[in-house]
Amino acid sequence: MKVYAFIPARYASTRFPGKPLAFIAGRPMIQHVYEQAKICPEFSQVFVTTDDERVLECVKEFGGNVIKTELEHNSGTDRICEAAQKTGLASDDIIINIQGDQPVFDPAIIPLMIKPLVDDINISMTTVKWLIKDIDSPNNSNHVKVVTDHNDFALYFSRYPIPFYRDHQPKPVFYKHLGFYGYRMEFLNKFTALSEGALEAAERLEQLRALEYGFKIKVIESLFDSLEVDIFEDIKKVEHYIKERGKS
Repeated sequence: MKVYAFIPARYASTRFPGKPLAFIAGRPMIQHVYEQAKICPEFSQVFVTTDDERVLECVKEFGGNVIKTELEHNSGTDRICEAAQKTGLASDDIIINIQGDQPVFDPAIIPLMIKPLVDDINISMTTVKWLIKDIDSPNNSNHVKVVTDHNDFALYFSRYPIPFYRDHQPKPVFYKHLGFYGYRMEFLNKFTALSEGALEAAERLEQLRALEYGFKIKVIESLFDSLEVDIFEDIKKVEHYIKERGKS
């Protein structure tokens, strides 16, 4: 069993076309994500997977591993499956899906997702959440929220604030879903063979497909948030973070 990182990078983003190639602090975003993944000692290899020739050439230019996939995929997970099949991964190999808009993620997030898959063969899929501290974040539809059961398995993911607090609460609690997934190759093949779910189509959240078809997702709490680039304006936030990190 080995652990691999796959970074799906789609050029034709609806909210931010060309996002993987957007420059952040002098380098394309996809390079930042790739180099962060390379820091993680858990990975045997790191791959970018893309449907676009421009992203392909960019990754080659900075010396990264990249796999070209078909254009039509419903989600990044579907794209990863095609790439993973091309690399010939074993059924028990673990894949960590790192979204291509996570340029400054903390490497400590990665082992959180790997451990449950190693410890329990019955767990098919893992992800991470973070306790929201910004009062405006729950209302941001780009920040996906998650609710879990008492055993830390996902009940639902939504772009809306969940749960809804009907009565006045002094301090409502919301968790942000971070854009990382872990799964074995065997499960990935099963997942991508399923047709798109109605909830997945409504919210445009691929993880809902797993829940709709009865698969459980183990959700581990992270002590670290992960700055995402959803829209062009987010670049300034990431550059500010990088600058402050450099000072410390």
